[in-house]
Amino acid sequence: MAYAFPSAGALDYALCNYGASQLLFRGPKRDTDRVFISVLGGSECFGRFVKYPFPDLIQKELGLPVANFGLQNAGPDVYLNDAWVLDIAARAAVKVVQIFGVQNISNRYYTVHPRRNDRFLAARPELRALYPNIDFTEFHFTRHLLHALQHASPTNFAKVVQGLREDWVHHMRALLARLGRQTLLLWVGDAMPPPAFAPIDLHLDQFLVDSAMIDTISAQASGLVYAIPSPEAQAAGLEGMVFGPTEMEIAANLVGPYVHRDICTALLPHIEDHLSAKARAG
Repeated sequence: MAYAFPSAGALDYALCNYGASQLLFRGPKRDTDRVFISVLGGSECFGRFVKYPFPDLIQKELGLPVANFGLQNAGPDVYLNDAWVLDIAARAAVKVVQIFGVQNISNRYYTVHPRRNDRFLAARPELRALYPNIDFTEFHFTRHLLHALQHASPTNFAKVVQGLREDWVHHMRALLARLGRQTLLLWVGDAMPPPAFAPIDLHLDQFLVDSAMIDTISAQASGLVYAIPSPEAQAAGLEGMVFGPTEMEIAANLVGPYVHRDICTALLPHIEDHLSAKARAG
């Protein structure tokens, strides 16, 4: 069977809070009062429809708590807006930060919801000036907005992309600064990031992120891990995922358990190296 319906046993994500934060993360809640690992990221970290997402697999391999701070469709802003989570995550022996797409941040052109970063809230005057004929009340999600902007005017969209990329670098650098040392950046995608000045492609896993942007922010991290799933993991598709009969379309756009295993395999030696270095340093 490629997938299972709730009648075969729906997943319990054991949603939990950390500190006084109102954000709900995937549990079970981990012990952050001793040596632990923190993982911040989007849908790939949360692991919807996957029984054991890669933070759980890393915990099993290391025998240390791994706090999964991943959130569906998150961007860096959800963490920058929550001091409780950032303070707890920063105490981890090693911090893993997924490289987010550029769309889910409040920026010079539009604002997003502070907790649900994929929700478009409002266009700023700069965007209205570029697109005076667009009714922005029709948009609720950032991806829908960006596709529409590109269709309406590729020339003006190139200006928007440049601004988004510059603002994204600022937000990511602010996040890395708050987390401090022993921080690993994680790229999850079907392929390596595109080179700078590559044609704009809104269908890539990380919206509009290129190698030059990653080079810029990686100077503040202690390591960079590229997790490119194997062809076998990608071909597995929905196999092993647990979802309801109305959720197949959603599941098809998420990574399955075989991809999570590949992410764990890519990350594990880097985390172990950081833990060893930290132990040697006392």
